[in-house]
Amino acid sequence: MTTDRPIIGIALMLGFCLIAPMGDAVAKLLGTSVPLGQVVLVRFALQAILLFPLVWLGRRMWRMQGRVLKLTFLRTILHIIGIAAMFTALTYLPLADAVAIVFVMPFFMLILGKLILKEEVGARRLIACIVGFIGTLLVIQPSFASVGWPALLPVFVAANFSVFMLVTRQIAKETDPIGLQAVSGVMAAAIMVPLIAIGSLWNVAPLEIIAPSSGQWALLIGLAGLGTVAHLLMTWSLRYAPSATLAPMQYLEIPFATILGFLIFQDLPNPLASLGIAITIAAGLYVILRERAIAQHLARTAPQPTLTTSVAAE
Repeated sequence: MTTDRPIIGIALMLGFCLIAPMGDAVAKLLGTSVPLGQVVLVRFALQAILLFPLVWLGRRMWRMQGRVLKLTFLRTILHIIGIAAMFTALTYLPLADAVAIVFVMPFFMLILGKLILKEEVGARRLIACIVGFIGTLLVIQPSFASVGWPALLPVFVAANFSVFMLVTRQIAKETDPIGLQAVSGVMAAAIMVPLIAIGSLWNVAPLEIIAPSSGQWALLIGLAGLGTVAHLLMTWSLRYAPSATLAPMQYLEIPFATILGFLIFQDLPNPLASLGIAITIAAGLYVILRERAIAQHLARTAPQPTLTTSVAAE
């Protein structure tokens, strides 16, 4: 069992918060120059190629069957859909706006936890959800006015990823995280190859195949590498620090995305979107910190085992 080392965990999460928006920026640079299906295929195929040597050398668990295999397949489909929707959104929206809108996810997860897992959700957290949604609407409004429905794609990404996380929770204790990602990469590639073949046959533009230039290949490889490394940094950060410590730090993705958006694309959120981002961050942090406070309270008030029950348990 790994001993908590919060400084290492925080450093790894900081790496994730910096690298994840870099991957989004690369996806935005690719834009529509490479068909979406081909981008998704290369993203997952290279993920498998990068991770399976780690699985093999580390003798990690990767074989799956029954319920775990079915849920991993569902998780992979959700991952494909989420990444495809996010990459599409990035062709229309400023980088910071798209990333900020996706951070409506904690509110979706809270609501799904209440509806599906029957978790208790107090009035204050529900109010924070409503406030967060209002902030997200302020971020969406300027983009919706200029590009229409694609401005809603990051909301779909957040909802999709919330379900993705719920599915992941169901198998997290029964799988190795690196093995899970390697297998998901293979599954996703196996799904995308026939889809692209059919799309090319029927001349479906997003599913056609082109011969990328050397510059496009560099971006595709960079996108896959950044996405894989970002995920590993997040996974490893959770080995050294509890999620309650690391979750608030994920909001650092938004200022990093804003800086990258300005440096690469000369995009900055307008005043209304900036206000919405601030409201969304504040509401999201409140939900996360409230969850942590409740968990700490339950831990303190939980009955301690007596000597008799301890001996019985042994």
